[in-house]
Amino acid sequence: MNGPAAGFMEVALAEAQAAAARGEVPVGAAIVRDGQVLAADGNRTLETSDPTAHAEILVIRAACRALSSQRLPECDLYVTLEPCPMCAAAISFARIRRLYYGASDPKGGAVESGVRLFHQPSCHHAPEVYDGIGAGAAGELLRAFFRERR
Repeated sequence: MNGPAAGFMEVALAEAQAAAARGEVPVGAAIVRDGQVLAADGNRTLETSDPTAHAEILVIRAACRALSSQRLPECDLYVTLEPCPMCAAAISFARIRRLYYGASDPKGGAVESGVRLFHQPSCHHAPEVYDGIGAGAAGELLRAFFRERR
């Protein structure tokens, strides 16, 4: 990985590794505005007993609080795994400018897999999407996590 996108994806990957250490599915995310990380976190569904505590949702909430706004039109989201339908909808509602994600998720993703939410006529806002950023590292982290649990 090279360039600014790679650096911010490294932040998300570190959050995914921390999530794995907590026993959570290793997905991490970071929200960036003007070259600064506003929020970074990893999945916390087990820790919080909350099925909506995906990394993307947590960082969107934190960034909205930090900016005192329900919209993040000047922000970019970096996440290690293709967002699910819930997270893709939250990205749209928050008006995220750009989405960068690592590994594709053919079973649960909703950006280029599954429902392809941003391509639906009912989608009010679709971010620019860049996939495959750090896909190898993100994919290996997920594979290792699930291999240990089988």
